[in-house]
Amino acid sequence: MRKSMHLVLLIAIVTLAACTDDKDDVQGEEYLVATPLTTNLGEFKEEAVAVTEPVPMVESGKIYAYQDYIFVNDLHRGFHVIDNSNPSSPNPISFIKLEGNYDISIKSDRLYADSYGDLVIMDISDINAIKMVQRIEGAIYQQFWCTVGFDVDWPQADFYDYGDFDASKEAIVGWEVKSQRISSEELQRKFGVGDPNVSFDLSNSSAESASPTSGDTGQGGSLARFKIVEDYLYAVEWSSISVFDISDLDNPKTLEDVYVNGTIETIFNQGDVLFIGGTQGMYIYDISSPEKPEYISEFVHGTACDPVVVDGDYAFVTLRGENSCGSTESGLYIVDVSDLVNPQLEKFYPLEGPYGIGFKDDNLFVCDGDAGLKVYDKTDVNDLKLVSHFKDIVTYDVIPLQESLLMIGDKVLYQYKYLNNDIRLLSSFSLE
Repeated sequence: MRKSMHLVLLIAIVTLAACTDDKDDVQGEEYLVATPLTTNLGEFKEEAVAVTEPVPMVESGKIYAYQDYIFVNDLHRGFHVIDNSNPSSPNPISFIKLEGNYDISIKSDRLYADSYGDLVIMDISDINAIKMVQRIEGAIYQQFWCTVGFDVDWPQADFYDYGDFDASKEAIVGWEVKSQRISSEELQRKFGVGDPNVSFDLSNSSAESASPTSGDTGQGGSLARFKIVEDYLYAVEWSSISVFDISDLDNPKTLEDVYVNGTIETIFNQGDVLFIGGTQGMYIYDISSPEKPEYISEFVHGTACDPVVVDGDYAFVTLRGENSCGSTESGLYIVDVSDLVNPQLEKFYPLEGPYGIGFKDDNLFVCDGDAGLKVYDKTDVNDLKLVSHFKDIVTYDVIPLQESLLMIGDKVLYQYKYLNNDIRLLSSFSLE
């Protein structure tokens, strides 16, 4: 009798569980939902900035030159500081840890950098004892992702549930992904699915799927996102230009952002004109009133990654059209900017996969990625002549200095000496 009762209870439990599963099937479906793992934002940002002994490079970024020093970017991690007083034998000094960083610019021993959307100011008057001056929170790059650690991978998930996450107080340091059964009502309420006013594509829910300087101002390459022009610092954001009055070097004034009609990546100036490189084109702004750049015109091209330098009446624009950069043919666009209001394409030259570009006098230096460094005579822009080609090296960015050319490749800093009609390798320094 007791065994019979146990059997009846077991059948009842199984039946109830089956009914519950059937009910869940009616109520919703299984989805992968990612929720953020967080930490205190203030502590997160504080730990993101430091000065340490030299460390091996992880991933090559851009370069910056100031006096006898070279600052080599380690992508999103900071800058390696190198004493270049003897270009034949550069010497590493330190590493400036600047997590969440894209660029730096220097004036009168004050280094300006970004770190997770903040403007960080450092005193480098004693290069062996770099000191923090101040941090201006939220001054640049004010998008949500400024609170996500640079080394955090975005997981594959159907939805991202931020819950009560507060970007003003918390930083995301990881993700937890779980399978959840979600009803159609909850899909609409929490994620907007089914709401005609909300655009959502389930198949793409993952984010990842998705010039010569003055004596007191440093010089960046064509991939620069920061640019100091006299008493103003301009920082390129994804679709805007952040403007700072740095006449008081230790206490910059944050001015009104200038919004650009496109996604922008690089900045270059010729006098009181800014040339902004973007994924859809080149944008030209007047900075004769430096606190408020005024739009002049734009030169539109296909979608591609796009640094630009300008010499006289011509802008030299390299387009890289692979991977996330777009499908435009990779090459060099030469644009006539003699009429700033109406820039016109003068000539196109195909390239393999170019990155940075620079010039000195009649020489044009093109970093053509895996295809090496190419040096052209640009005397006649309609008939560029290849003067030198340094093959079998990876090239990323260049800075033409008065006496030599700096170039960063794959964790290697190259320096070249100018000759009459050529250049030759002066030194190569591994950052590994």
